[in-house]
Amino acid sequence: MKGSKAAIRYAKAVLQQAQEDNVAKEVFGDMQDVLNTLRGSKELRSVLQSPVIKASDKKASLLEIFGSSTQNTKSLINTLVENRRIRLLGGVAESYVNLYNQAKGVIVAQVTTSVALSPEIEAQVLSKVKDLTGSSSVSLENTIDESIIGGFILRVGDLQYNASISNNLNKLRREFTVN
Repeated sequence: MKGSKAAIRYAKAVLQQAQEDNVAKEVFGDMQDVLNTLRGSKELRSVLQSPVIKASDKKASLLEIFGSSTQNTKSLINTLVENRRIRLLGGVAESYVNLYNQAKGVIVAQVTTSVALSPEIEAQVLSKVKDLTGSSSVSLENTIDESIIGGFILRVGDLQYNASISNNLNKLRREFTVN
């Protein structure tokens, strides 16, 4: 759900308005909810992409799903529907989260594992990332990808550390095929 240039522009506008209204943190929570909901629902993503479903139906559904959101988030949904850009909602939400974290100086570390992290392991990873980056403001995103078999892949900014079993198996495979 990468943010396109248009999604980033919408996210910047929403962030600016939210800061003026002193609700940037609340909208951040809304955008995380939108992002998690869209990531978790293939059906909803399909509805937003569908040219067959009326814009008014998409708008009504989204306002129902995110009814407890701030007025800023509801205005975003209305604007995207009016401009026929509702398919950008996920990208706008992701871009907003990234822009908000940048503005607050929060470093986001992405950990990919084959199973969900336990609270103890999550605390250890957070501690290690804080040591590595020298930042006390670190957020952790855990993505589950069973294809890595075990271990983990850690991404912090442009740096990546791949300690997955599948990566180690691929290294071994390359070593044996070269010799």
